[in-house]
Amino acid sequence: MNDMNFSTRIIGADFEKPDAHGALALPVYRNAAFEFADSEAIAAAFRGETGEHTYSRISNPSVTNFEQKVRAASGAESVVALSSGMAAITNTFFAIASAGSNIVSSPHLFGNTFSFFRSTLAAFGVEVRFVDTDDPAQIVAAIDENTCAFFAELITNPHLELADLPAISKILRAKGVPMIIDTTLVPWCAFDAKKAGVDVEVVSTTKYISGGATSTGGVIVDYGTFDWTKNRRLAAMSEPPAGVSRFAHKLRTEIVRNLGAVMTPDTAYMHALGMETLDVRYRRMSATAHELARHFVEHPKITRVNYPALKTTPYKTLSDILFSGDPGAMFTVELGSKADCFRFMNALKVFRRATNLFDNKSLVIHPESTIYATFTPEMKRTAGIEESLIRFSAGIEAVDDLKNDIENALKTL
Repeated sequence: MNDMNFSTRIIGADFEKPDAHGALALPVYRNAAFEFADSEAIAAAFRGETGEHTYSRISNPSVTNFEQKVRAASGAESVVALSSGMAAITNTFFAIASAGSNIVSSPHLFGNTFSFFRSTLAAFGVEVRFVDTDDPAQIVAAIDENTCAFFAELITNPHLELADLPAISKILRAKGVPMIIDTTLVPWCAFDAKKAGVDVEVVSTTKYISGGATSTGGVIVDYGTFDWTKNRRLAAMSEPPAGVSRFAHKLRTEIVRNLGAVMTPDTAYMHALGMETLDVRYRRMSATAHELARHFVEHPKITRVNYPALKTTPYKTLSDILFSGDPGAMFTVELGSKADCFRFMNALKVFRRATNLFDNKSLVIHPESTIYATFTPEMKRTAGIEESLIRFSAGIEAVDDLKNDIENALKTL
């Protein structure tokens, strides 16, 4: 299957075991525990010798099926599915970070990721060092022997900035530091993370992958490209089974089990179905966002339109390289004031005022007053959040209807 095209690989991904009735979609295994024929069999399963499912907090056939589709899509060595994108981030760093270690990151992050680094991990003695990812010298200067990872968002939300991952990867390889990237904004059909030098992806599958905002979920995608003996915490582990990285083994056997943020079987079923239409929906949404951004870029009532494929952005060349000119469904506009933003948003009829991204419905939100509402002014400045900015997520409605909706709302300003 590896030599076939993206959608064919996903739709053709084999079940872990053949279904007893030949179902084309794996049924939902909505149960907690699994029965064994004898004591020896269940003991062997708990020792990890057979690969059989024992308890759904540890593994579940429906969740495994979804993970296999993600592996088919990404080409990863291992995939772990969890209850949300934030669960993917927190489980990743609880696996590799420890007191005294540090993370080098852009400060331009989704609100809860920023808070997790600045508040939650800080309480455990983990430092975050914010750098300008456009400046390689800052990255080099921030890394030391206690750096456990470099982290960034593939496209920052809501700033729409891109880090030059292939160039940064060369720095990190020389320093022995893994590259961990949140790739939620561009899925595998349009971005080859391994080729770009990414060692581990964290993804909110709530977004594109769920198939229309059906449920929350997240995945940790390990490409098996980093030598985890260079990580102080994972180097102390006993040798994992052949073909399994220390990172993946730590996740499966300790972190995921102990934190318990598992994906439910129902969510896995919906996300597996969402994977099958991912490429079609992504291309439609990305084309719509590009068309809307291009149409309104010179509108007299808009201060600025930002979208990575526009000629007016400094990241267009990099976007074209990484995504072949197809950088997703999110774009932003800046108006004259916060009051203008509220007046404009209140006049929209087709766009829904809601958080989330990449629903089938087109969405709009004012990040400063919502996602970052609890941030102090200093935190907002550090995170680069402006009160004049509005974030759009293009859905699959007709693009002309979305254009007209924005045009009519702009008339109220």
